[in-house]
Amino acid sequence: MNYDNILLGKVKDLKPSGIRRFFDLADSIEGCISLGVGEPDFKTPWHIRQAAMDSLQKGMTRYTSNAGLIELREEISRYMERRFGLKYDPKNQVLITVGGSEGIDAVIRSIIGPGDEVIIPEPSFVCYSPLTVLAGGTPVHLPTYEKDNFKIDPQVLKNAITPKTKLLILPYPNNPTGALMTAEDYAEISKVLLGTNIIVLADEIYAELCYNTDKPNSFASAPGMYDRTVIVNGFSKTYAMTGWRMGFVCGPKEILGCTLKIHQYGIMSAPTTSQYGAIEALKNGDEDIEEMKAHYNMRRKYLLDSFKSMGIPCFEPLGAFYVFPNVSKFAPSSEEFCTDFLNKQKVAVVPGNAFGETGEGFVRISYAYSMEHLRKAMDKLDKYINHNL
Repeated sequence: MNYDNILLGKVKDLKPSGIRRFFDLADSIEGCISLGVGEPDFKTPWHIRQAAMDSLQKGMTRYTSNAGLIELREEISRYMERRFGLKYDPKNQVLITVGGSEGIDAVIRSIIGPGDEVIIPEPSFVCYSPLTVLAGGTPVHLPTYEKDNFKIDPQVLKNAITPKTKLLILPYPNNPTGALMTAEDYAEISKVLLGTNIIVLADEIYAELCYNTDKPNSFASAPGMYDRTVIVNGFSKTYAMTGWRMGFVCGPKEILGCTLKIHQYGIMSAPTTSQYGAIEALKNGDEDIEEMKAHYNMRRKYLLDSFKSMGIPCFEPLGAFYVFPNVSKFAPSSEEFCTDFLNKQKVAVVPGNAFGETGEGFVRISYAYSMEHLRKAMDKLDKYINHNL
């Protein structure tokens, strides 16, 4: 059978994730230290696990509403108002998804079709462009630069908008750079969007992991942006619940009504047990967030100090749990640096160009690992950089 005539060309042409490629390489090398995956090293807090187990013991294992348990949607509504000052009706403005990834996919497919353009800042997480292509749309890559702390330049954004522009992705705090956009930054972006019909998909999965403020920030709070912003968030990073596959979407009911249809036919509903765990996380998990955030901040500072002592340039990331050091003076390309470092010191980091062309010359290092893990890796990096080992 000739599968080339059967398989969809745009799917065959998609490049595999550069993140996973180096993760798989690291997995094949005995004794390798991996700093490549953005997954918290903490266990899900016990009270969250207990609540999920209690729901299992009580036999609460049936399908939920397609949109998710109303109790969970109500808790998300209270959370969004408590932490962001944003009000969402749990009945028609909140949707529970299978992780933030499903939320991003369903929102893009709700809005984007053939001929539509999606503006995607780079460097950024790897899923936005492929999902745009799969929806039939055209990705328009918006470069951000180290000199601007990897923030979006409003004028560059304005220049990228065309009559075909339908969606802007705002992935802040950013993966891979750790960059933040402040309320003042968002206000400038909002001025560019006012008067257009452009919708914003704000991927705020790292919103709670900000190290210069106690209050997270959302683009939906920017002047005039509430009615055009769809927020994707979740529990994976904030509560160390990656394997639970719990995400949520908040936004205008008109958009979420369509997103719900895609979710309904493609997924049915998110895992019931995970939803009960998520309810407990929102009710009693604020202290867990602060404890994990304090550890991340300590690790962040340690890595920045280590880079400085080694002579590796790195702008200060203020969000998420990634650093994005500039290694351009140490190797011809990000890929060559990462490959050579992996082969010589058995440490895996991700080349910056996996996240877009403007990531070339950088590498992403995750600090969602223990201090012991990070110290060993930094010792090996010092040997590689300064002793050519």
